[in-house]
Amino acid sequence: MTEVLFYHLQNMSLESVLPPLLEKSLERNWRVVVQSTSQERIDALDAHLWTYREDSFLPHATWRAGAAGRAGDAGRAEDAQDQQIVLAGEEGNTNLANVRFLIDNAALPSDSGTYDRMVLVFNGDDGEALAIARDAWTDCKARGFEVTYWQADERGRWQRRE
Repeated sequence: MTEVLFYHLQNMSLESVLPPLLEKSLERNWRVVVQSTSQERIDALDAHLWTYREDSFLPHATWRAGAAGRAGDAGRAEDAQDQQIVLAGEEGNTNLANVRFLIDNAALPSDSGTYDRMVLVFNGDDGEALAIARDAWTDCKARGFEVTYWQADERGRWQRRE
């Protein structure tokens, strides 16, 4: 059964929250797709994941590497499919991920039930993002997915809320 975690960001940026969540995924040897609705965000995250800490980086590829490969550049397609983390701007699972992060109000993919876990990260300071997250929660519950809601405490630690 697919597990869906809803991460409610308040007074936090995606850029500060996403790298530690991805690090935990890599520690568990999970393959991940991070889906955004914005090419600009993908480009910014692409740069950020290489430089977010002075002593570390998160190896990854973008979905364009896989898309280019489908058009004839096999080496670039292998780059995306061989990475544990792929940044995507559309549905698809280039690297056969078992975890999918949805950011920037990305919709639940049509293949939602094939993932072990989906992580929906939404901006709690944005009314539209809250409404989309509520609709996604209802949809996930209707599909029989196990859903949990997470919010950071005053020290920035994620706490499961009921």
